[in-house]
Amino acid sequence: MTTHARFASNAHAARAPRRPRARANPRARRQGNGGDSARRAVSDGGLDAAREAARERDVAAKWAGGASKASSSSSPSPSLVDRAKRAAGRAKTGEDASTSSGEGFEGESCLLGDGIWERLREEAKTDLEGEPALASYLYSTVLAHKSIEDVLAFVLANKLRNNVLLDSQLLELFSSQYKKYPELGKKCLADMQAVYERDPACDRYLAIVLFFKGFQAIQAQRVAHSLWLEDRKALSFLLQNRISEVFHVDIHPGAVLGQGMMMDHATGVVIGETAVVGENVSILHGVTLGGTGTSQGDRHPKVGDGVVIGANVTILGNINVGADTKIGAGSVVLDDIPEGSTAVGIPAKVINRGAPQQPSLSMDQTSYITDYFI
Repeated sequence: MTTHARFASNAHAARAPRRPRARANPRARRQGNGGDSARRAVSDGGLDAAREAARERDVAAKWAGGASKASSSSSPSPSLVDRAKRAAGRAKTGEDASTSSGEGFEGESCLLGDGIWERLREEAKTDLEGEPALASYLYSTVLAHKSIEDVLAFVLANKLRNNVLLDSQLLELFSSQYKKYPELGKKCLADMQAVYERDPACDRYLAIVLFFKGFQAIQAQRVAHSLWLEDRKALSFLLQNRISEVFHVDIHPGAVLGQGMMMDHATGVVIGETAVVGENVSILHGVTLGGTGTSQGDRHPKVGDGVVIGANVTILGNINVGADTKIGAGSVVLDDIPEGSTAVGIPAKVINRGAPQQPSLSMDQTSYITDYFI
């Protein structure tokens, strides 16, 4: 035998004893113990894929609320009018409406339903179940956060950012102001309830926060106003500029906006520096609360509580629009309007007095106006 043949034979003999170590397939042994042969025959790659799919299902179930956690029995929030009636009853008995059952925020003028934040999350989970393509969007905007303030900070930061104003900077700014001024969150809830109650096209709180630019513009202006009061004028003007560019709403950061405000459609709304808007006011698109002349100082309108201002109304100068007043669409208001009046025309004239309390809640924009002829 040649040297090469002997070497090959020895090498073969050296390898031969190792073969028994690769014993019978362990799957076969497990099968003998009663395992499911088809399931046990899954490859390692298949197992990894199955585990990954299971994890994805678990995550989806978690953020959708899961079958065991889903709650479709949440009762709708009581209406603003019902809350106001309850508050009036408590006022007669001397009970403090602002602290009873958490129904009031800063007095009785704007009382909201309970559990808006919980309702918002449930609506997001419902949408996630019905439209899985929105999972990432709904998680990042709503479900990943712990409060309505956190949601607003995230949504507004992403709406108002640009190439040189980073969303991370804006997120830090909004979060800081919401923590510093808790009343901003309370006013936000009042504004949400106002839109939910008064806009017949709105039946969900989630849509208000994510899609209603009038609501978003008001919340951004409230933060800008808090900066204005801190004498951080440059930053507040920057926010005003971005609000105008993004939402087509120009509200000076010095303007004072009461809670429970609804700005429907919002496009083209202009509110000047010294304007004051009361609580529970409804404003439609194209409204101007402007000054006249070039003099500085207090030069813009003062709008009382419960007022409804129709589309494309212009109110000029340091004049007073009394509480519970209705201004017809397209009117130009140049003089004071008494409380509880209906005014229409160019220039606006008072055509009726004794209007119902807070017509802004009913959004009735035509009563008495249709009987008026110029």
